[in-house]
Amino acid sequence: MNKEFEGLTAIITGAGSGIGLEVAKGLTAKGAKVFGFDINQGEMSSYATYIKCDIGNELSVTEAFNEFAKSSKSLDVLINNAGIGSLTTVEKETDEVWHKVLNINVVGTARVSRVAIPLLRQSKHAAIVNTASVAAIDGIPNRAAYSASKGAILALTLAMATDHLSDGIRVNAVNPGTTDTPWVKRLLDQADDAKVAKIALEARQPMGRLVSPSEIANAIIFLASPVQASITGTSLNVDGGLHSLRIPK
Repeated sequence: MNKEFEGLTAIITGAGSGIGLEVAKGLTAKGAKVFGFDINQGEMSSYATYIKCDIGNELSVTEAFNEFAKSSKSLDVLINNAGIGSLTTVEKETDEVWHKVLNINVVGTARVSRVAIPLLRQSKHAAIVNTASVAAIDGIPNRAAYSASKGAILALTLAMATDHLSDGIRVNAVNPGTTDTPWVKRLLDQADDAKVAKIALEARQPMGRLVSPSEIANAIIFLASPVQASITGTSLNVDGGLHSLRIPK
C-alpha cells in the first residue's frame, strides 16, 4: 500500500459511517494518523480516534479540538464531510429546517475550519477537502435547503482556497452523486415508498447505480494527498456522469 500520508495527521468530520468512514479507512491504510469527529462513534474505532463533536454547536467544536490537542500538536489534513439533508421544496421548507441545514452544512464547516486553520498553517502539506454535492451544480427535485447549502460549500471552498493560498493550505471539494450510504437511506425512508424512491434514484444515474462511498472517498483522498500539491480551488464530480452525460432512454 502506498504510504503517501505517512507522518501526517488528519481530522475527518462525520467519520462514523458512509463516506467519512471510507475516508478514515483509506487515510489510515496510507499511513495517516486519523481522528474522527462525529456525534456517534459508529464504525470508526478500527481506523480513527473518536472525538465526540457536533459541528452545529460552537462549544462542541471547541471542546473537540481541545480533546484533539491532548493527542496531537499538529494537523495536516481536514476533511469537512459531516452534513445533513432535507427533502422538500422552497415553498414547503420551514424556517426551522433552513436554519438547521445551513447551520450544520455551511456554518458547521466554517466552525471546524476556523479552529483547524491555525494548525494547518504550520503544516508543509496542509489540505482541506469539503464535501459538496451534485445538488450544488444541478437542479435536483425536492432538495431546496440542501442544494442551497451545498452551493454555499462550493463558494466557500473557492473563498477559502483564495484566502489561504499564501498560508500554503490547499482547499478543494468533491461533488458526490447520490451515494449508497446510511445517510441516503435515512432520506429515502422519509419518502412514501423507500424502495420505489431508491429505484428512481438509481435510474437517474447514467451508470444505472448509486455511487459507492469508497469511490467518493478515493476522490477525497486524491485531493488531500501531498502528491497533489498544485490542486487547489477545484471541485471534482464523482457522480456516475449525472452532471455531464445525457443518455437516451
